[in-house]
Amino acid sequence: MEVFYHNIYEYQKGLRDLSLCTLKQNHRLKVEERLKKENIPYLIHDIGEEKINVYFGKEDCIRIIKSFNKVSLYELTPEQDFILGIMLGYNRLMQCERYLKHLSFTPESSLCS
Repeated sequence: MEVFYHNIYEYQKGLRDLSLCTLKQNHRLKVEERLKKENIPYLIHDIGEEKINVYFGKEDCIRIIKSFNKVSLYELTPEQDFILGIMLGYNRLMQCERYLKHLSFTPESSLCS
């Protein structure tokens, strides 16, 4: 929960447009109450029975996450993974390298050779 509260602080100070926290399911109500109280847009995905992924931040970022129409991060396409990483503020060059690595392992990439 400490990371969650710290990410709220960074969002409110303009350091982040989007945050992602993986938390235990039993924190869900407390998380939702806090985000509603702070008027921060959010999306929660259940991960199994014990954990949740909590996305929160700018409304447009949340809308993009919803448009992916995926719950598991493993289901994201290389493009969706790239977009998410950029929105979360990950290093751009590392995201480009990650994207290119993902492309080299997709079945479609062998068709382009």
